This record gives sequence, structure tokens and C-alpha cells, in this order.
Amino acid sequence: QVQLVESGGGLVQPGGSLRLSCAASGSIFRIYVMGWYRQAPGKQRELVATLTNSGSPNYADSPKGRFTISRDKNTVYLQMNSLEPEDTAVYYCYADLSTGSEITEFINRYWGQGTQVTVFS
Repeated sequence: QVQLVESGGGLVQPGGSLRLSCAASGSIFRIYVMGWYRQAPGKQRELVATLTNSGSPNYADSPKGRFTISRDKNTVYLQMNSLEPEDTAVYYCYADLSTGSEITEFINRYWGQGTQVTVFS
């Protein structure tokens, strides 16, 4: 079994910062991509940032320059600075990873449980 457990959400004023964490655990063979999506009330889930195994980050336009994605082993982080009310959403981490072995590798996308980020004045 594979689990992704998130932490770090909360309440913050505009201009503030938060750091989200997402730890993957279980029978993981290889992690290919880790990243973050978010979903605001009444809106579709949207991509925030991704990080490939080679270390290449990719950001959506809205958080670009304010958010930084990083990874340490099986944990992905999202450092969020200069937060705006429009950043209010439930943030979900994900991982494209494989279980099994070199001979029989099964690749799937796994999701965290979501963590609420609320930016209010």
C-alpha cells in the first residue's frame, strides 16, 4: 500500500507564508513526479506545481514567482510566499510512482488527503 500524508495548511493573512509537506510511504519502487494541485470552492481542481525526478520544476502562472516546490527523498514541499486571498483552496499533493520491481513495475498516480489553506484579511 502507498500513502501520501499532507501537513502544513492553515490560516494566514495576505502577504504571509505557509509551507506544505507531503510524505509518501509504503511499497514504493520509484517516484517519477511529485506535485501539487488545489481546488477552491466552486472551482475545478487546478495544477499548482510539479517536480520531476530530474529536479525540473513547473509552475502554473498564478503562483509563479511566489511558490517554490522542492523534494527531499519521498517528501515534497510547497513553500508559499506572498499569499493572496485567491490562493485560498484545498491543496492536494500527488505522486506518479511505481510499485513492484524492475521486472514488473506498476505505475499509478496517488493522492494526498488534502490540506486547507485560507488567506484572509
